[in-house]
Amino acid sequence: MRETGVSNARPRLMAPLFLAVIASACVAPAPAPAPARISQTPVGPPQPRTAPLPAPVVPRPPAGLEARIATLGQSFSGSVGIAVRDVSTGWAVSYNAQRPMPQQSVSKLWVSMAVLDAVDRGTISLSEPVTVRRDNLTVFHQPVRAMMGANGFATTYGALMRIALTQSDNTCNDMLLRRVGGPDAVRGMILRKGLGRIAFGPGETLLQSGIAGLEWRPEYAQGNGFQVARAALPYARRQAAMDRYLADPMDGATAEAIAGALARLKRGELLSPASTRLLLTTMGDSRTGPQRLRAGLAPGWTLAHKTGTGQELGGLATGYNDVGVITAPDGRSYAVAVMIASTRQPIPVRQRLMADVVRAVVASHSWLGSAPTIAAQ
Repeated sequence: MRETGVSNARPRLMAPLFLAVIASACVAPAPAPAPARISQTPVGPPQPRTAPLPAPVVPRPPAGLEARIATLGQSFSGSVGIAVRDVSTGWAVSYNAQRPMPQQSVSKLWVSMAVLDAVDRGTISLSEPVTVRRDNLTVFHQPVRAMMGANGFATTYGALMRIALTQSDNTCNDMLLRRVGGPDAVRGMILRKGLGRIAFGPGETLLQSGIAGLEWRPEYAQGNGFQVARAALPYARRQAAMDRYLADPMDGATAEAIAGALARLKRGELLSPASTRLLLTTMGDSRTGPQRLRAGLAPGWTLAHKTGTGQELGGLATGYNDVGVITAPDGRSYAVAVMIASTRQPIPVRQRLMADVVRAVVASHSWLGSAPTIAAQ
């Protein structure tokens, strides 16, 4: 049936428009842009960029001193290491100073430094009483033996340190070593303070008996028991033990490291001011080895030092050393280390080498010009 009065063309014209409207109504509107987030962190003024600090410039050492030290080292018949360091400016000259050399009694310096470091930390008092008895005796040089009565020698650890440094007493040094905690405590101090290639041995009795090819026995400390036992050994055994020691010394240290440590000690970088003054003053009172470094001083110059002397075998001397701080009348100081690992040269020749190193430093001093000085600690 047909509907009357309705045109078929009109609905066809409106259909597309109607569908478009419906479609637009079904499409979700685009979301509005989110508001910008405001930082809760306060923003200050722009920070200026800081350039890294330049490394300190270490001046060149005097050329004449470099040449003289090289000549002294090269002309000496034996294995020697030499190092000189200006305490104030840091320049250094050296000869064969990177090779570890036997320290012998130079190592007493590190024992005393470990003791004073413990004093600074409040774990040891130099006024603490102690008695040296016969069963405490060790080997070789022991002036404290003559101070002992029937009940031993009653003293303090401070006095033991003074005897060990100024008279190089082995027994006093070993008693200090035990009190501070043994060889590991000294090694720990050396590592903690960054002293470089400085090894520390097992103590006088084990060190000296090992060098000789012996195993330590307590009876060796009585009289000349050690020397008698050593002399009874076959020469080949002693030679083999000595060769092992010189090839890799248990107490080996480089002249370079020792001079560097002495310079830092003088600058007050290793101990408290009071302990620094005490150690340097005590080293200054030492009169061991008067013909070594001390013989090269000019009038008005001073020396705070520690010597070392090792065993000899078949005319070969080992561990003949002297290290210290020399100070000019104007206050400028130099750390000096002369380490003779081995030589067949007689004692006067060894001593002259050491004195000549100091003479070379003294001679170059007037050519250095003005520079900051480190006051005596």
